[in-house]
Amino acid sequence: METDDAPEHLELRRRDGLEVRWRGGEISFFPIAFLRRMSPSADARAIRESLASNPLTVLTSSPSNLPLEALTADLVGNYAVRICFNDGHDTGLFSWRYLREIDPTPR
Repeated sequence: METDDAPEHLELRRRDGLEVRWRGGEISFFPIAFLRRMSPSADARAIRESLASNPLTVLTSSPSNLPLEALTADLVGNYAVRICFNDGHDTGLFSWRYLREIDPTPR
């Protein structure tokens, strides 16, 4: 799997985001809304593709009026983390490689 890319430390700040300290000292920060939007799950990927081809795509609203939060972040083997959001979404596995690809942290 992708153990060479594995981070040294993950810190989930439920309302803010996920901080990842990579081997070698780099630190990445992924805001909660960004992680939810960039979820690698099939349904989130389909929404992103639909928006890319039709910017007027109607998005379904969250079932809750609560601000988006991450409830848990669970390691999946040595290659990924699964984040469960308070809107019920929990099917995307964020591999270490995928997190590197979508890293919004300025370098």
